[in-house]
Amino acid sequence: MTQPKDGAWHDAMYNNRALVPEYPEHFRRWASASADAMRSLDRELDVRYGGGQNEHLDIFHGGDRDAPVLIFIHGGYWRALDKRDHLFVAPPFVKQGVCVVIPNYALAPAVTVPQIVMQMVHAVAWTWRHIARYGGDPNRITVAGHSAGGHLAAMMMACLWRVYGRDLAGDVVKGAIAVSGLHDLDPIMRAPFLQSTLHLTREQVRKASPALLPPPASGKLITVCGADESLEYHRQNQLIRTAWGDDRVPVCELLPNRNHFTALDALVEPEHRLHQQAMQLING
Repeated sequence: MTQPKDGAWHDAMYNNRALVPEYPEHFRRWASASADAMRSLDRELDVRYGGGQNEHLDIFHGGDRDAPVLIFIHGGYWRALDKRDHLFVAPPFVKQGVCVVIPNYALAPAVTVPQIVMQMVHAVAWTWRHIARYGGDPNRITVAGHSAGGHLAAMMMACLWRVYGRDLAGDVVKGAIAVSGLHDLDPIMRAPFLQSTLHLTREQVRKASPALLPPPASGKLITVCGADESLEYHRQNQLIRTAWGDDRVPVCELLPNRNHFTALDALVEPEHRLHQQAMQLING
């Protein structure tokens, strides 16, 4: 008998901490690696990209000048975690000459998901306008994110940059990488353990679901999730390719033997196919 897709079903599909009971160990690993990155890399911390809550970012230098830029957006279902938990993403890219930017954003319920989207628009626009002074090339910006951050990365590809700022290029974001991304927010609205904090409305779902927006005019999106993640994550992963097409989403894969947390690890493992695909995208 098919289980009804009620609140309990949606909770079961999207509660990754319940699906991966050992998740605290992954957080401990990330914290240790992030502390190492803080000690070892040349960086600028807590640079303001706006005047709002949590509107600051960290910059890790990838070279003297004209380095390609990777902006990494953390996950946490728009309601948890912090950029400082994800500094471990920077070292493998910095070692290959990439300037890495890791922004923070305010968390629900203090803000809505669309408001977080706009914070990331501010952060990316700030990066385009100012990253040259930190050695980055504003004409080579890639955005990556994990989970809710994957959603935000896809939203940056969909952004109409010239509408936001007339001084901006139309293609501020050249490419994006969504690891375990969330491209349709309707089921998130139906998961009680999330909706109790996010308070999503149907209008917000319509405006802030990448899969419900027109395909970007340019750029490439890599979308992956762990083969060991829930069937809903598998569906979300495929959905954005179906919506935007193979040309905009040339890579849509399930990562063997990876769960929601170890899927992100693949991005920073130099020998992993995902990291190599990311570097190809970043280097154009």
